[in-house]
Amino acid sequence: MRTPTLWEQNLERNPSHSLWYLERMRSLAAGGKDLAGEARTIDAMVPRGARVLDAGCGPGRVGAALVALGHTVVGIDVDPVLINAAIEDHPGVRWLVGDLAEMDLAAHQVTEGFDAIVCAGNVMTFLAPGTHVTVLENMRRHLSPSGRIVVGFGAGRGYLTSAFLDDVASAGLAVDALFSTWDLRPHNEDSDFLVAVLSS
Repeated sequence: MRTPTLWEQNLERNPSHSLWYLERMRSLAAGGKDLAGEARTIDAMVPRGARVLDAGCGPGRVGAALVALGHTVVGIDVDPVLINAAIEDHPGVRWLVGDLAEMDLAAHQVTEGFDAIVCAGNVMTFLAPGTHVTVLENMRRHLSPSGRIVVGFGAGRGYLTSAFLDDVASAGLAVDALFSTWDLRPHNEDSDFLVAVLSS
């Protein structure tokens, strides 16, 4: 039996959380807040017209920005409310409901590897306990041979950087670079955020 993610467990306690999050993102966008920083980083790492997987895509913020930059995007998220919002706000993109710990995109006729996989928005800290290595392995399995995974999450959310790096190694991935922000400032032991570039 599948263990619910921490995001889903939060929803069990507060069923309106998805709608709150969605309205917050829409409000920030309407107010002109720059929400495309992660997408710009990924765009700089891949060729024109790249294939990108938005892992834990939520309402499609990052994936839609990448589509606007000319890339082909598939987004997947465990929350059907957020996926429905992505479909509504960003039509024409492949948005899928699914748990990253069980991700098998071939079952959705998505068989070609990705040039990049982006996992932003603290998604790694909302996974079900004990599934981090499996999620990283699933990402690696969906990469093209030269593809890279870029993961970003905040410190102090119950998933230590050291534990993440151990999980990266266990998943058969290599660390290409570590940063403290999506605009690629250096990472150090005092950083309160991690952006990790990984390859297989």
